[in-house]
Amino acid sequence: MSTNRISIRSYTNQMRSHFHDYHQLVLPLQGTIEIHVGKFTGLVSVGDCVIIKAGQKHTFHANENARFIVVDIDVLPDNINGSASEKVSIDIPLFSFIQFVESQLNSQVNQHLESMMFDLFYQLLALQPLSQKVDKRIEKVISIITQDVSKTHLNQALAKHACLSVTQFKKIFKDSTGLTCQQYLTKLRMEKAKALITHTDTPISIVSELCGYQGQSAFCRKFKQYYSVTPKAFIH
Repeated sequence: MSTNRISIRSYTNQMRSHFHDYHQLVLPLQGTIEIHVGKFTGLVSVGDCVIIKAGQKHTFHANENARFIVVDIDVLPDNINGSASEKVSIDIPLFSFIQFVESQLNSQVNQHLESMMFDLFYQLLALQPLSQKVDKRIEKVISIITQDVSKTHLNQALAKHACLSVTQFKKIFKDSTGLTCQQYLTKLRMEKAKALITHTDTPISIVSELCGYQGQSAFCRKFKQYYSVTPKAFIH
């Protein structure tokens, strides 16, 4: 019998310890949880996901006001199952989706819809880029960049957020992501542009502004360089 399900949980401040014969993911919606599982001991907060594999004993406690999406799952996606860390960061689309899941689960019981939500959650989970371990200071910078790709994110300013010198920042960012900071920003901008062009009727001139390009021609050149096709050709 399948154990696959998504639920909303809260925990007490009393330390608890147990294990179960299925995998479990804990994704904070509000507040933090302190947990020990495998080689990880520490806080898991909003934007994080802790991976508890079947049979793994884990110890945890949390403030009673904290809330979590908890996913009981029979089979983990390959990227999650192969993660070198029990705690990973999730991207904005997945976090936005679990916020929707919270709203839906709080409003009604609908087994068919809950099954569909689990399937979509699984697909989004399988897309999480977990192949590289990101330095905590770089995680903070990536969060800043991701929140608004239209801004001009200079290395000097981002290095200050990371409490690093510019030279240290450039090296650690490249070591953590495999890309320079500006290459990473371009990647985010192009992914956003592709999504806007594919799923909305936003004019290309506005797409270029939303993606941080002051001129449409500069945006079109970068888009073609990245995808080997112009934005207009991509639409068709």
